[in-house]
Amino acid sequence: MRILGFESSCDETGVALVDASGPGVPRLLGHALHSQIEMHQAYGGVVPELASRDHIRRVLPLTEAVLAQAGLPLGDVDAIAYTRGPGLAGALLVGAGVAVSLAMALGKPVHGIHHLEGHLLSPFLSADPPEFPFVALLVSGGHTQLMRVDGVGRYDLLGETIDDAAGEAFDKSAKLLGLGYPGGPALARLAGQGDALAYRFPRPMLHSGDLDFSFAGLKTAVLTQVKRLAHARPEGPATSHLADPLTEQQKTDVAASAQAAIVEVLVKKSLAALKTTGLRRLVVAGGVGANALLRQQLDAACARAGVRVHYPELHLCTDNGAMIALAAGLRAQAGLLDTAAGAAYRFDVRPRWPLADLEPASI
Repeated sequence: MRILGFESSCDETGVALVDASGPGVPRLLGHALHSQIEMHQAYGGVVPELASRDHIRRVLPLTEAVLAQAGLPLGDVDAIAYTRGPGLAGALLVGAGVAVSLAMALGKPVHGIHHLEGHLLSPFLSADPPEFPFVALLVSGGHTQLMRVDGVGRYDLLGETIDDAAGEAFDKSAKLLGLGYPGGPALARLAGQGDALAYRFPRPMLHSGDLDFSFAGLKTAVLTQVKRLAHARPEGPATSHLADPLTEQQKTDVAASAQAAIVEVLVKKSLAALKTTGLRRLVVAGGVGANALLRQQLDAACARAGVRVHYPELHLCTDNGAMIALAAGLRAQAGLLDTAAGAAYRFDVRPRWPLADLEPASI
């Protein structure tokens, strides 16, 4: 069973083809991705209308590229999957519209997939795929969650952020330092040159006794520190004309200290979730899962605790079509998708769609 997957939830257009035949993990046959980062940099963030228009331009050329990689014609596709949500409504509609139109033209089944489920299952495409059950740390965009995963579609929420997510803490701290878009990776690069002990930022809810997160207070602490440093910097003929009130060393130290606070919370909460569940396997998924310091500290902490830890391949940490096709393939293998072609090919998108609301059965 060959499944063509489309991802268009935000600022990446992703298309991929997997082979879900047989009992093994679906095999990636082709994968193409276009990032809109360069286009949105001028605006300091994603502009939804521009994102939607760019998805329209990119999706069909990417589809052709994926089929060429796989060496297969479109007619050899057995099913089509697309990101149904969560995400930007207009962007989601592009992927959904293309997917359903192709499915109808081919007379093939089409399936709407949860974006976060795609991230959650993406480590199965890595060289070191996990096994069920495991604890999952899902750190993607505006989402920070810990989940117990007993199988495909069998997810138990253990804890989540009550305000800002880890990715938002990275992005907002980066913006306070005047870094470019996307802020998270820019802050991580700058942090590598700084002193993580220079400023003691709070670790919100680290000792809350539960597995929830909160990063809004950390953002406020970074803002307060930046203002304090700017106010303390002496002004004179040599500095009064400068647009940047912080020195480069101060910026690198703030970045390093902020990153250290975020990572410490994620690592310790993950270990607490493992202890609570008694499981010995951790899966990390989502964009923040590419952070080098997070991987380094999780690897060390899990090694001490005798726990296996798994990550997606770095190029699959961001939004991509492979994770959507994979999720559909795993659901099909688990008997959770209706493999018959739809009669009406109606569809909708769900810009707000908690993973806890995802039903195990076919969507």
